[in-house]
Amino acid sequence: MSDFQAASEQFLTPEECAEVDTAMMTSRDRFSARVAIYSLRSLKQIAQRYGQPIADLNPQQISQWVEQDPSLRPEAGFDASFKNFFAKLVISSLNPLTQMASEAGIAIEQLTVPQVVSWFEKVAKQRIEQGES
Repeated sequence: MSDFQAASEQFLTPEECAEVDTAMMTSRDRFSARVAIYSLRSLKQIAQRYGQPIADLNPQQISQWVEQDPSLRPEAGFDASFKNFFAKLVISSLNPLTQMASEAGIAIEQLTVPQVVSWFEKVAKQRIEQGES
């Protein structure tokens, strides 16, 4: 198992990993889907903590939550620079998650893993059809 697979399985359930792995996507799109799925789960927790919808969260709230996330503790190999990087990933995931929710006509909180994977598959297919890599 690669380091990436081991790391992704820490952040996703085996079922979520299987859902992503069976999708017809490039490695880059699979990575983006994995990040979006974990970010969605994190954003739900952050929104619950602050008592507001995901769409109303600001980057500072997200960064503070990531900084305090017990699963990202130094003993597990996560330093401050990783936490900063990861906070930026979660914040940037808001863009595709917002698009997905908008296209589905639902709140971000209502997105499901299959919807996230399906959206990334659709975007990947469109990119291939347009001749982009």
